[in-house]
Amino acid sequence: MPHASALPVTTPPAAAQLLAPIADDMLAVDAVIRRRLDSDVVLIRTIANYIIGAGGKRLRPAVLLLIGRALGSTGSEHQELAATIEFIHTATLLHDDVVDGSDLRRGRPTSNAAFGNPASVLVGDFLYSRAFQMMVDVGSMRVMRILADATNRIAEGEVLQLLNVRDPSVTEQRYMQVVERKTATLFEAAARIGAVLAGVDTETEERCSKYGASLGKAFQVIDDVLDYSGHAEDLGKQLGDDLREGKATLPLIHALSNAPTGQRQMIEAAVRDGGGDFIAIAQIVQSSGSLQYARRIAEHEASVAHDAVSSLPMSPFRRSLLDLTSFAIDRDH
Repeated sequence: MPHASALPVTTPPAAAQLLAPIADDMLAVDAVIRRRLDSDVVLIRTIANYIIGAGGKRLRPAVLLLIGRALGSTGSEHQELAATIEFIHTATLLHDDVVDGSDLRRGRPTSNAAFGNPASVLVGDFLYSRAFQMMVDVGSMRVMRILADATNRIAEGEVLQLLNVRDPSVTEQRYMQVVERKTATLFEAAARIGAVLAGVDTETEERCSKYGASLGKAFQVIDDVLDYSGHAEDLGKQLGDDLREGKATLPLIHALSNAPTGQRQMIEAAVRDGGGDFIAIAQIVQSSGSLQYARRIAEHEASVAHDAVSSLPMSPFRRSLLDLTSFAIDRDH
């Protein structure tokens, strides 16, 4: 049977403009992804191409590339490792959708909805193992350590999130622990690897790492805001998915602390059973100032990220890194 080719990736216009300085790099990353997805097991190719081809912003690979280029690196190993980062991210999506029982992502059925849970879990395992093969090929023990640690930390975040499910007593601190591990960790690793490959000093590497971590946190908090304020067709997922899955995200946690007793009890019941009147709960979240509160948290993280790379040498790559901090909080999907 002929090998399946990866579907074209659609990058949102605003993100495409931000990433214009690394457009050639991103095309090279797509080529690496297509090549590395190759397997003589047809189902692996089919599902991997399905999820990779679903599109998305490819921000984690982009952060690695932008940091590396901003610091003067010209090597092609950035492209290989950017693809490695995307494989790790995609594996987490496959596993998350199975754990959450999600049936829609980016406006189309999730791989588990299309192919079943067992196949999705196993192809996620394939992507993880292929990512580690790619790390080894680059031949940097430092890079392997960064990615091995990041992958382990992401797994910790997934378990922490599982412990928080259907628990209305989740605090902001517990929520942020999950965000730091599940989302920020891979952004942080991408930024740090870009700096490591450029051979910069420890202080610059740490600033880049801080940029990635804070950018990742800003993106996740805004994602959680959009779950209560956006439109389903823009989000590419059902509004209220987090609540239906029993997840208390930052807007809901804030509302639980500020809503009157009757409304608080309604939210607590919805978190526990994954049901309830979502429209009414969304209105409570909005009237409690919870979306504004969460946005302020995201804006703070975006500001930290901005400051962390503002002293890098002036270049179109640095400009994109700075603009990404605004994009993280101003987007509507």
